[in-house]
Amino acid sequence: MAVRALTELLDSNQVNYHCYNHPPTATAAQTAQSTHIPGDHMAKTVIVSVDGELAMAVLPANEYVDPDRLRQALGARHLSLAREDQFRDRFPLCEVGGEPPFGPLYNMRVFIDESLLKQDWLAFNAGSHTEVIKMGMGDFLKLSRPESISFAMRH
Repeated sequence: MAVRALTELLDSNQVNYHCYNHPPTATAAQTAQSTHIPGDHMAKTVIVSVDGELAMAVLPANEYVDPDRLRQALGARHLSLAREDQFRDRFPLCEVGGEPPFGPLYNMRVFIDESLLKQDWLAFNAGSHTEVIKMGMGDFLKLSRPESISFAMRH
């Protein structure tokens, strides 16, 4: 599954990480609760369409993407949350909604909300609704190469 490609990337870059299995969950907030990970450390990946190109918006599980704020920050003409049928094929080994926030694996830009950068570590879905990877923020930034923008809003 997707976790294998991801762990191979992490291993080949000598990254320290932990992989956790948990009961199936439907949302990042539920995953955080199930795994006892604080919501501000649990990153969720939201697929967005920016002027027709798919990208990843990565933000804390306890926040939402503000599409207008992200569009303005990027200077984009159009930005919307992508529909599953627009991106399902882009992540062939992942469950829909379980996409890990590693755009370089999928030839996608990654935008990370600045609020997540306050953390020294983060956790995220590893391609499914039952596997989570926890790793240091520095390694994540090095491998995912995100663009830092403020676009999240609280629940």
